[in-house]
Amino acid sequence: MSTQPAGPTVPSERPPAGPASALDPAEVTTVMRLQILSAEHSSLVATRSLAWNEAFARVGMYLSLLSGAIVALALVGQGASFGQPFFVFGLVILPVVLFVGVTTFLRVGTSNYHDAQCVVGMNRIRAGYLQIAPDLAPFFVMGVHDDTTGVVQTMAFEPGISQFAHILAATPSVVIVVDSVLAATVVAFALVLLDVVPAVVFTGGVVAFVVSFVIHVRYGRGRIRTLQAANEPLFPGPPSV
Repeated sequence: MSTQPAGPTVPSERPPAGPASALDPAEVTTVMRLQILSAEHSSLVATRSLAWNEAFARVGMYLSLLSGAIVALALVGQGASFGQPFFVFGLVILPVVLFVGVTTFLRVGTSNYHDAQCVVGMNRIRAGYLQIAPDLAPFFVMGVHDDTTGVVQTMAFEPGISQFAHILAATPSVVIVVDSVLAATVVAFALVLLDVVPAVVFTGGVVAFVVSFVIHVRYGRGRIRTLQAANEPLFPGPPSV
């Protein structure tokens, strides 16, 4: 029995590896849509919680460092009879505290920016819930629109109170004031060491406070405008009358 030599094997044709094909929208059931939206909503809630915890931890660390610096200044001041060594020590320790305060303000601003993005995403998910089940609208107390009005509603801005009052009581405003006072103190200490008259020391401290305050506020307003410009509402609310 003769045998024929085996010919070259032909490799089997396989489809190229690539990303999984997307499901046909018609195949995505309502239950699948709800599961996807619920998972994304839970992720945004967890992310928002982490951002808030980090912001509060940074502010707490900053205020604790400031308290320690004040205690150290008081001890040095008593030992040095509030003479030149006291002001030299202040110029060594206070700029470090001010640096921590400025970085804390920047980090809290980033956390607030991230928090606002999470709120926009959560409002869009609620809008998706209402598209699936419009009869559930009376059960939502937070915003269901991703415009400014909806974001403010989810952030629980109390109606009847001006936006300025909310901003004044916010954590970044507290950090702004403390940073500005520290900046004024550093400038005043430096002027005292230069042996200038008290009027110049007072004026320099006031100018440093105002300059620091204005810089902080302008930066904060710029971040808010950046978020508003980047957010294009997909589910805007009805126009107010």
